[in-house]
Amino acid sequence: MEMMKKTIVVKIGGNASNQLPATFFEQLKIWWLEGKQILIIHGGGPQISQWSKKLQLPVKKINGIRVTNDETLDVTKAVLLGLVQPKLCQYIAQTGLPVIGLNASENHLLEGTYLDQAKYGEVGQVNKINQQWLETELHNQIGILAPLAQTKTGQWLNVNADMAAATIAIQMHAESLVLLTDVPGVLNSGKVVPQLTETVAADLFQQHIIKSGMMPKIKASFNALKNGVHQTFITNDLGRPGTQFQYVEK
Repeated sequence: MEMMKKTIVVKIGGNASNQLPATFFEQLKIWWLEGKQILIIHGGGPQISQWSKKLQLPVKKINGIRVTNDETLDVTKAVLLGLVQPKLCQYIAQTGLPVIGLNASENHLLEGTYLDQAKYGEVGQVNKINQQWLETELHNQIGILAPLAQTKTGQWLNVNADMAAATIAIQMHAESLVLLTDVPGVLNSGKVVPQLTETVAADLFQQHIIKSGMMPKIKASFNALKNGVHQTFITNDLGRPGTQFQYVEK
């Protein structure tokens, strides 16, 4: 029986996708040569906000989650699938690595349900992935996936990319989840916190050292660890671990 390839899930924030350092591509190459399956989930927050403003649509977030009406959903789809994803695919292809752009409309790839329609609008969470199909796609190429899900009836949902990455990493039984952002890790007085437990995270949040925008990333990281992902990190450089999360059994 063929050994399952180890999967690494990398989430790239919208800011990070504009300025990927050489170390990003070097690390992808190392993993690829080691025979890992690599799935990159990309956000596009800054770009979505920018286009929303151009089109005079309201930009509103609650707890780091974008309130999404029908028009904002259209902008989100256009930006993620039309601008951010092709650019990332192009960058990776230029390094000679095989790459494919993926989205929820392909073979029920990401199935989701509404998070709280009254509060957030067309925003969802990923409940189910077509793991078998995704595994096949990732066997010979690096996947670049947009964090949009579809309901059973085909309604598109905007999903927070950190939350989507954690759920997908869990369902793929990933070896690591790396949240690549524009800061070198979780910071306390300007220094990276090398290891973070839930207790310390709660304390830092209480003291307003951890800001609300970082909360979805921290929640997603602990959620992944508790559900079988071996290791999770927040960093701005794939070559540096940044903050590693530690789950302490209660």
